[in-house]
Amino acid sequence: MQKLLIKGNRELTGTISISGSKNATLPILAASILAFKAKLKNVPFVKDIFTMLDLLKFIGIKIKINSKNKTIELINSNKNINTLAPYKLVRTMRAGILVLGPLLTKYRKAKVSLPGGCAIGTRPVDLHLFALKKLGAKIKIKDGYIIAEAKKGLIGTSIRFPSNSVGATENALIAAHGAKGKTILYNCAIEPEILDLISYLKKLGSKIKISGRKISIIGKNISFKKINHKIIFDRIEAGTYIIAGALIGKKIKINKVVPKILKYEINVLKKMGAKIISSKNSVTIIKSNNIKRATVSTKPYPGFPTDLQAQLMVLMTQAKGLSKIKENIFENRFMHVPELKRMGAKIEIKNKTAYIYGLTKLTGAEVMATDLRASVSLVLAGLIADKRTIINRIYHLDRGYEFLERKLKKCKASVKRT
Repeated sequence: MQKLLIKGNRELTGTISISGSKNATLPILAASILAFKAKLKNVPFVKDIFTMLDLLKFIGIKIKINSKNKTIELINSNKNINTLAPYKLVRTMRAGILVLGPLLTKYRKAKVSLPGGCAIGTRPVDLHLFALKKLGAKIKIKDGYIIAEAKKGLIGTSIRFPSNSVGATENALIAAHGAKGKTILYNCAIEPEILDLISYLKKLGSKIKISGRKISIIGKNISFKKINHKIIFDRIEAGTYIIAGALIGKKIKINKVVPKILKYEINVLKKMGAKIISSKNSVTIIKSNNIKRATVSTKPYPGFPTDLQAQLMVLMTQAKGLSKIKENIFENRFMHVPELKRMGAKIEIKNKTAYIYGLTKLTGAEVMATDLRASVSLVLAGLIADKRTIINRIYHLDRGYEFLERKLKKCKASVKRT
């Protein structure tokens, strides 16, 4: 099993270019079942993307990958289509549930494995099924599979989500593209990745309007034109490297970003004392010797993202005084805390809140990654720690961070995979 070796306490300087968004690419790939031909640009070639591509190949989509140009071409000739998404291709990636909507709306039936367990929380599919049932689908769960059908096709309707759900909003949007009539979604998630999916569905022919957390969509079931689409930047990857810059950067420039999308996160970091300069397509972080304590709660966009909570916690260990993070999205997203404590962090968990006592000097240790964002928080901790840090189970990192070692090495970090 591969490990990551990090020699810490080395000041970072250089430029990092941000990859395309994994969380935007996955629903757009699922929506490509509805397309005839599609070409996606700025695709991040991480493990979750390849898993989704394997699932689409199983379904019957022809795929051409150009890793040099970061492009994927998809062709759906509607020949030998398989409306099954098997457990072996869904179990390691929760986004596999996103093929349920497009298969159901285009082929009027689907059999999709229930996703496996997730370390950071239960992440139930109830809201996905709730939305599809509202659109007219008949759904039952048998032998670990969701079996859905809509013999006469899906029908547009009004759907009010009881809570914000990114995945359920995406599945409902894709399904509504092929539904008859108009669909109105209330209390939607409005993350930038969902807006990117909406941009893609518009190219497929949907008429979509957004007003706050209300989205109305009039779909178009068949499109024979070729679609070209460039994936937006990965805001979580960008936020991770901005925090790295605040932790131990002398001067780091983050390229290929849209700073206004990161406005909330940047404001939080500035209040903590980080020196950040934003331009049109980049963010520069300059060394700061005075990181301040803060109190932060994770919230749906445009609030502070749960996917940056673990990384921010590492920064808080370097702030004087007591900092707090309240986790409102996932019930088990403090699994990195025991590993950070092994490195010397002083953190207590009470209910949904982490209490971080700083300023704390971290020391390298052997630690274990438990999920994607927890694993990268250990990388950040290793960068500022004395001595050597060994991170086990780094396959979690490969699910969502493209060329992590290469990007850090370019900024003078000592990082080695073994």
